[in-house]
Formats: sequence, structure tokens, C-alpha cells
Amino acid sequence: MTAVRENRAVARAEPGREQVAMDWKRVRAGLAALIAACVAPHPAVAEADLPWKVVADVPLPGDTTRFDYASDDPARHRLFLAHLGQNEVLAFDTRTRKTIGVVGNIRQVHGVLAIPELGRVYASATGTNEVVAIDETRLTEVARIPVGIHPDGMAYAPGVGRLYVSDEMGRTETVIDVRTNRRIATIPLGGEVGNSQYDRASGHIFVNVQTRGHLVEIDPATDRVIRRIRLRGAEENHGLLIEPRSRRAFIACAGNDRLLVLDLRTRRITQTLPIGHDPDVLSFDPRTNLLYVASESGTVSLMALQAGRLQMLGAGRLAPDAHVVAVDPDTDLAYFPIRNLGGRPMLRITEVVGRGVR
Repeated sequence: MTAVRENRAVARAEPGREQVAMDWKRVRAGLAALIAACVAPHPAVAEADLPWKVVADVPLPGDTTRFDYASDDPARHRLFLAHLGQNEVLAFDTRTRKTIGVVGNIRQVHGVLAIPELGRVYASATGTNEVVAIDETRLTEVARIPVGIHPDGMAYAPGVGRLYVSDEMGRTETVIDVRTNRRIATIPLGGEVGNSQYDRASGHIFVNVQTRGHLVEIDPATDRVIRRIRLRGAEENHGLLIEPRSRRAFIACAGNDRLLVLDLRTRRITQTLPIGHDPDVLSFDPRTNLLYVASESGTVSLMALQAGRLQMLGAGRLAPDAHVVAVDPDTDLAYFPIRNLGGRPMLRITEVVGRGVR
């Protein structure tokens, strides 16, 4: 996930200096978090009291460095957290609310994706430009697959058994066959890559090209880009979530703090909403029809989806650097890994009270 605007010219000009660009990115992310903690929230969205409560703050192992993506397996009651600064993936039991294991040596882990049908978790290691496959039960590493430059978000296409990896600085999408854990294709996208998502309705993969304001559509049957959708009003469209029942794509733009709603049938933007400053991760609760957008500024925006349109319920500053969210579809609880609450890393668990559309 791209936390802040970075010096992309450095990474592009000299192929041997990607690591420098990554280090500079982390420095700027830390500065952004520090500034956000000391100043008033960005006025992109009017903040209001949100209909939620904090259920628990659960201490996590490790130091107070940055977390990135989270992914859950509701059937096994497991939540996986990428502790980027610690080079680890944490496994958290949502029933006992305890950390049950740690998988280490995943350098600069950004993305993490649980695939319950495989009993496997995949993690993108930006420090080594690899994707690491993890056995979900044993919590052991089973494979390492080389990918492009700065691997980030991932999406799984179950019909073909393929994993799609956003190579952010490499401007490509890497395709991995999960049956063999081998790279089978590299798809040029023509710009810096944001998040990737699978659309259950079409069976296609959608990927943000954040430096061009495009959303590209990939057919897993051919691993080719079949369509480029220009996103009116997009600036650094990084965050992405597909809601297949309504045929909507929700696109978070870090450059102008806006959420775009794209109708995937007409390929038109139907709504543009202000959200918290520097948005990052999105999560959707299919039981309550609530959409969460977490931001680097610590502001979480909460919206209800009804008849294909979003209604803004409000936004609130949850905690410093609360830019990652995962919602358990069985309990409707939302999980936010926070790098520093009271001097230690914490998993903040929240519950919405009395709102939502069923």
C-alpha cells in the first residue's frame, strides 16, 4: 500500500535503486503518521459521531513499527496481519482473541491474503521481491516465488487457481499458479500499480493503475488486459474493493481523498464521496452492507450501501495510523491493527451499534 506520495523518479531512473525508494517511502510514511498525530484531521470529510464502540484492545507481539494488510479466514476463526516493520505475519485467533503464531523472515511484508479453500496464506515480501506461501494450519513457509518490483496487494481467481500480485513499482501484474507455486505470466499495465481484486460476478481480475487514473480488467482465461476504464476524478487510485452483488467497484484515491463508486455494468462513475485523508484499505461487511475505508491519517469513514448507492454515516479518527481494516462477516466485528497505542502494538476491535442495511 502506498502510504504517501513518494519520489518515483528515483526508482524509475536507476534500476538498481529500488531499495532506496522503498526506504524513502517508509521514512515519509513515518513522518506522515507523526504529523497526523499532532494536527487536526484533514477537512476532506466532515467528522461525526459514528455508531460504533470499541469492543477490545488486544496487545500484539513485536515492536511499534508499521502494519500493512490484513486478511481473515472466518471458518477457521483466523485473522492474518502483515507486520511490515517486524518482517512477520501474525496469526490471530478471533475466538480466543490471542496471537497463536508468528511466521518470520518475510522481509518488508506488505500484502497478506488467506485462501481458505487451499488452507494457505500468501504474503508479499517487498524486501526480497517475493511472494511467500504459508501453510495456514502449521504456520510454516512452504514456498517462495519471485515476482516483480515492490509486490503489494494480491487477488485470487479460484476458477483457474491463480494468484495475481500487484508489482507496484514494476508496473506489472505477476500471475502465480497456486497448484505449483510458480510464476506463469507477467502482465504489463503501463503505470504504477495499486490494489488488485477478484470479481466473483465476472470471474475477472481488476487492478488500479494509480499513476494513470485507470482501472484495468484482466481475463484469467488468457491473462490479458481486456479493458481499460478511465476513472473520472481519480488521483492516485490505490485502494480497491469489488462488491459483486451490486456490481460496484469502490476505489479510494489517496491523491484527493475521494472514494469513487464505479458501476461495473455501465463502467461509469455513479458517486464521488469525500473520505478521510490519505485513504488506504477498504473492507465490506456483506451482512450489514457497511463499507469501511481506513486512512493513514487515522480517520475511518463508514458508509451504508443500499440499492447500489452509498450513504455516508460519518467519519471518525479511530487511532493514529489506523490505515488497515478487516471485517469478520460472521460476527460483524471490525479489526484494526495499530502500531502504537500506549507504547505497544495493538489490535483494536470495534462493533457498529444500531446501524446498517440488511
